[in-house]
Amino acid sequence: MCQAHQSHDHEVASAAASGVSVRVEDMTCGHCAGTIKSAIESSIPGAKVNANPEARLVSVEGADLAKVREIISLAGYTPEAAPVHG
Repeated sequence: MCQAHQSHDHEVASAAASGVSVRVEDMTCGHCAGTIKSAIESSIPGAKVNANPEARLVSVEGADLAKVREIISLAGYTPEAAPVHG
């Protein structure tokens, strides 16, 4: 593989590894958090997931925003349209 492809692959991996955070207002308890966490972990092996029902925030390392939002929706919850920053 040439140097250009290796460099691009590294950039993609770095972006995915940086992680995303999504607010999920209808994640109100530990059961909700567990359901979302399990759904993400089973769909994205190796992803590090933190689902905090008190903050109503799901943080995932090793995945992109669109995929995380899709999984949360398929699990029956409503992810906010925009990612959480900071």
